[in-house]
Amino acid sequence: MHSSPPRVVSPDQPAPRDFHDPDAAVEHLKALYDGACAFLHERFEVAMRDGDPGVRYRAFYPEIRLTTTTFAQVDSRLSFGHVAEPGTYAATVTRPDLFANYLRQQIGLIVENHGVPVMIGPSDTPIPIHFAVAQQSLLGVPQEGAASFTLRDVFDVPDLFTTNDDIVNGLAWASGAQPAPLAPFTAQRVDYSLARLRHYTATDPAHFQNHVLFTNYQFYVEEFEAVARAKLADRGSGYTSFVATGDVEITSPDAEIPLLPKLPQMPAYHLKRPDGQGVTLVNIGVGPSNAKTATDHIAVLRPHAWIMVGHCAGLRTNQKLGDFVLAHAYLREDRVLDDDLPVWVPIPALAEIQIALQEAVATETEMAGYDLKRIMRTGTVASVDNRNWELREHTGPVQRLSQSRAIALDMESATIAANGYRFRVPYGTLLCVSDKPLHGELKLPGMASDFYKTQVARHLRIGIRAMELIAAMPLERIHSRKLRSFDETAFL
Repeated sequence: MHSSPPRVVSPDQPAPRDFHDPDAAVEHLKALYDGACAFLHERFEVAMRDGDPGVRYRAFYPEIRLTTTTFAQVDSRLSFGHVAEPGTYAATVTRPDLFANYLRQQIGLIVENHGVPVMIGPSDTPIPIHFAVAQQSLLGVPQEGAASFTLRDVFDVPDLFTTNDDIVNGLAWASGAQPAPLAPFTAQRVDYSLARLRHYTATDPAHFQNHVLFTNYQFYVEEFEAVARAKLADRGSGYTSFVATGDVEITSPDAEIPLLPKLPQMPAYHLKRPDGQGVTLVNIGVGPSNAKTATDHIAVLRPHAWIMVGHCAGLRTNQKLGDFVLAHAYLREDRVLDDDLPVWVPIPALAEIQIALQEAVATETEMAGYDLKRIMRTGTVASVDNRNWELREHTGPVQRLSQSRAIALDMESATIAANGYRFRVPYGTLLCVSDKPLHGELKLPGMASDFYKTQVARHLRIGIRAMELIAAMPLERIHSRKLRSFDETAFL
């Protein structure tokens, strides 16, 4: 004889409401989400203290829903903020406090462009208990078997079957009665990445800024801190604080930052502005796997741009150590994204990012026009998954590099650009030649130390300056239509 499933207990479910005002809509999203999490927090504490309650506790993510019966008449230059055709569209929402500015902007655009309200109410997607208590420092979800009862019998747990990238990969467009997606990520997918970001970077996702630099060497971190302190000393810079790993935040240029006993896998550092328009630096280390992991999770924060500033092997005889490489194409031999984005998909250069990087190089080096060719080449960057590629038989690899017209090789840039393309995050690459293995100039300790001392500071400053130029651009200019496919979500 089978026992009946436990009774489900949920908080009171308010009726969905229509909103024309994005500020009011976001406040209602906050109230719904906070109420659902408070319900789960309270029941979780009681269950952990008293044992199996004999019921299932369940609360739901809030949802934004849009229904339109006409085609929108919008500015054709705008690549987001509207749906392609009449229908019903929906998105579950998590952490509306963290995404408040983003939500206000996106809701405001679709209300304006379609002339109809958005409906805000509870969804039918449960909030996993792990994500509900993530912001509670005094609460922690025990491992399976550690509690006195079976956790998944009482609370909902993360479900990877529904936590995926189907929307951004173009696999989740609705047919029939189900609404089409309104945003690129579901609430569960966002919550999953927020948890991963805290683990991998040792900083709260709330510190991340809209402009993200990736690097593959710790030397850039040291220079980033030095630049941050100089910015904090300049009251007119617009920067207000610097956050290091461990969520250590300083507002004075002379403040001390204690060292962590152990660095995380991909430490992150944040030079902050009050509006989120500052710069974040993430040291992803070496390799395409880390590059994919970092961008998979940072993408849910919907940054305005990310750029790789790291070291590479120069492939041409006329390149010098310390020269810059501005990527305008990528040879993808990193292999980590082949299942999500086939290698036959072209990864275009984005004009706005390219121009910002070139202008930043010109300003920092005090060179312009034709003279820039003395220190910077524009061309194809090859990214591979074998750190010791130069030790293998050369005929095949070198022939492919030559046929592709590659001028530089690394292990991360194509991955970051390809994931930017996949997630609709504007991307770019500016590398610095640190060795020329095909021409007998290997990266040896003595050469490396001299090179790092003279070039890292300049390269890092160029990256920050480029991000400042991008931050000054209108958002609709940065988010190119080149990143949008046939069926796109209204939200960026």
